[in-house]
Amino acid sequence: MAIKLNNFEIGANKLTILAGPCAAESMDILRTTAEGLKKVCEELDINYVFKSSFDKANRSSITSYRGPGLEKGLEMLAKIKSEFELPIVTDIHYPEQATIVAEVADILQIPAFLCRQTDLLVAAAKTGKIVNIKKGQFLAPQQMKSLVKKVEDSGNKQIMLTDRGVTFGYGNLVVDFRAIPIMKEFGYPVVFDATHSVQMPGSNGDSTGGDRRFVPTLANAAMAAGADVLFFEVHPEPDKALCDGPNMLELNKAKEVFKKCKEIFDIC
Repeated sequence: MAIKLNNFEIGANKLTILAGPCAAESMDILRTTAEGLKKVCEELDINYVFKSSFDKANRSSITSYRGPGLEKGLEMLAKIKSEFELPIVTDIHYPEQATIVAEVADILQIPAFLCRQTDLLVAAAKTGKIVNIKKGQFLAPQQMKSLVKKVEDSGNKQIMLTDRGVTFGYGNLVVDFRAIPIMKEFGYPVVFDATHSVQMPGSNGDSTGGDRRFVPTLANAAMAAGADVLFFEVHPEPDKALCDGPNMLELNKAKEVFKKCKEIFDIC
């Protein structure tokens, strides 16, 4: 089932990409990334939704950068939305954030580690906004059906489901691409998170590692497996990013990666 967002449909016959910096570090970084990705997606005829987080609550260390916080972060995202005329997707972590964030965001994203939190899902659903549920690394794709039902039973059928790999031993993730067609059976667009899927949780001791070399490979495979949407965290200089740098895609490589993904999407 396709979902209407602004002047396009998610899950129809055109690729949609959710992309932007992991966290809202500064307006300069947000503007640079939004401007660059909007241009790339317009040139490639791809639907584009800007992504960044006002808070990354699940960090390896208490000293890790989390973001500017709810009030300042939403102010920054609202500026990007207005200046570049882009829809926004961002995470929420608590039920009480849902209605506040919905004033700015077009898609409310449920983080993977919080995907089974009933109150959070219900609060997001009741805003009437699109709800993107990220599958926990600890869940089988079949188990997402009960999470879909929580949102549906709360009066909302604007749902997206995201795969981002599963826990593989300690400090690694692996992607089972069967998850994409399995979750598509629930009748909603399926997203593949190409950058979080290359994370190595806790591998740097007090921070999460990753290997961005494999982002294009996994993104291409997800297109072949039937994903409707791709999710990328993108940064002008990932090695200088305040969080998730090792797995983020470089902004200057986005066009090359997106172009190949679109070619596979169009074939499949």
